Amino acid sequence: MRTLGSAVKAVYRYRRPDPACWAVVVRAACNPLGSSWDAAKAVAQAGSAVSGHADRLARALATRLGNVEELAVALAGTGDLRALPALRRIAEDNRIPLNVPWVPHLAALPAAELLPTMRAVLRRDPPKYHASTAALELLALWGPAAAPAVPEVLPYLESPYAYGALRALGRIGPAAAVAADRLADFATGRAPKAARHHPRLAAWAHWKATGYPELALDVCGAAVGSGTASHGLPFLADLGPLAAAHADTVRGLMESPGAWTRVAAAHAYVRITADSESAMAVLLAEVDPDWTGNPALPTREAVSRLGAIGAPAAAAAPLLRRILAAEERLSHPYEHVRILADEAYARTLTEALARIGASADGSAPVAAPAARRGVLERWLGPRAARTR
Repeated sequence: MRTLGSAVKAVYRYRRPDPACWAVVVRAACNPLGSSWDAAKAVAQAGSAVSGHADRLARALATRLGNVEELAVALAGTGDLRALPALRRIAEDNRIPLNVPWVPHLAALPAAELLPTMRAVLRRDPPKYHASTAALELLALWGPAAAPAVPEVLPYLESPYAYGALRALGRIGPAAAVAADRLADFATGRAPKAARHHPRLAAWAHWKATGYPELALDVCGAAVGSGTASHGLPFLADLGPLAAAHADTVRGLMESPGAWTRVAAAHAYVRITADSESAMAVLLAEVDPDWTGNPALPTREAVSRLGAIGAPAAAAAPLLRRILAAEERLSHPYEHVRILADEAYARTLTEALARIGASADGSAPVAAPAARRGVLERWLGPRAARTR
C-alpha cells in the first residue's frame, strides 16, 4: 500500500505512474476533513489521468468542503459536466479558479454551458487581474463559440487587459467584426491604449474578424523586415500563401542567431511556400533529446512545427518517439504546474507523431488526437518538461 507522500512524489515525477498512485492522491484530495494541499494541486493538473475517479471528485464537490477550486478544475479537465455547478458557485463567490495554466481544463467543457459565467466575470467592476486575464484566455480557446461574449470583451480594449482582449477577438473571428475600426486603431498605433506589443496582434485580429488581410500583411510584414521578426512571424505563418511577398525575407531569417526566430521563420516559410525541405534542418537542430525545459530554447515549439509539416518530417519520428518514451517527467521550477508542463510536452510529441503518420510506439500509424489549444502551451512555452 503506497503512502500519500510516495504517491504524490510518483505522480509528480513519472509520466506514466502506477494508476494506484493516482487513486491514493485523488482520495486524499477529496477528503473534506483533512485534504492534502499537495494532493489537491496534483489532481488539479491531472486532466484525463483522473477520468476514472470522476465519481469520487463529483461527490467531493457536492459537499462544498475542502479544496473546491482544485477539484472543480480536475473534474472539468475530464470533460465531466458535473463540474459546472461548482464552477458557477465559485464564480458567484468571486473565487473562480482561473489560474492561467488551468484554463485548458475549463475549455474542455462546452462553451455554451460555461460562457454565461465567464460573461458575468468580465462584467465585474473593477475587474480582477487573474479572473479577467484567464477569462479572456478561455474565450480565446473557445474561439467562435465565444461570440456572444463580444460585448463583454470590447471594454477591455481600454484596460490593462487589452492584449488578452485582442487575442480573444481574433480567435472569435467574424462575430468580432463590430470592433474592426478599433482593431485597426490598435494595429496602427492610433488607439490611446496601444502599446508596442499590440500592433501585430491587432492587425491579425482585424484580418480574422473582417476577412481582409491587407492590414495584417502590412503591419506584420513590416515587423519582420524591421528587426522585430519574432513578433511578426507567427502571424505571417497564419496568413500562409497570402504572405508570399515576404517569403524571401522569412527564408533569410532561418539563419538568424536567435533560436526562437529561426524556428518561427522555418514554420512561417513552410506555411507560406509549402517548401519544407530547407525548414526541416532548422527544426531538427532544435530538437534536443536532453532538453531540460530551458525557456531560452524553442525545443517544444520545434517539435510542434515538425508535426505541422506532416509526412515529409518522417525522419524525425524515431527521435520524437525516444523523447516521448522517457519515464520521468520533465522538470519545472514550480511544482503546481509541473504535471501540466510535462503533459503539454508529451501531448505535443504525441500529436506531432500522429500528424507525421507515425505512432508513438513505432507500430501502425494512429489518428491525431484533438489538440488542446492555447494558453497552457503559450504560458509554459518550452518549459514544458525535461527528459532524463
